[in-house]
Amino acid sequence: MSEQYLNNPLHSLKLEVLLTELVDFYGWEILAAALNFNCFKTNPSIKGSVKFFRKTEWARHKLEAFYLYRYKHLPRPDDKQFALPPRDRIIPEGQKPRDPVVLTLEELERINARKAANPHKPTRGRPGGGRDHSNSRRDAPSSNSSTNSDDPWANARKLLAEKKNDDS
Repeated sequence: MSEQYLNNPLHSLKLEVLLTELVDFYGWEILAAALNFNCFKTNPSIKGSVKFFRKTEWARHKLEAFYLYRYKHLPRPDDKQFALPPRDRIIPEGQKPRDPVVLTLEELERINARKAANPHKPTRGRPGGGRDHSNSRRDAPSSNSSTNSDDPWANARKLLAEKKNDDS
């Protein structure tokens, strides 16, 4: 792996160690409220959670982003880096991990209630700044969602539309 990745706190960090650090600092209840994974809510265990995250790439990316921007409290990446999976992001050399963001159940309940009240309103701000921004790019409205590069299904819809036009 390139020397550029060595500043990434996820570099060579095992999933089990990452999860253990988060559980030791936040506890299962805070993690369940912040990330909304059933493996944190129902009979939580490191072993069961690791199994889930190994099988579920999108969930692992969400967990790793939480680790980088809440637990390690790194500044928000630029758009190019944000588009990459957290383990592939290059953290600029001058950026060093800071003290973890302290989260409370009350704060997370307020954030989740605000998100529920405005499901289509994009959240703004910096990850790690006390707000949950795991879906901020995905929820951002666009004038034409079928060509929105932030929409993971845009290319599939475009290809289907082209195929329908070719078949006609």
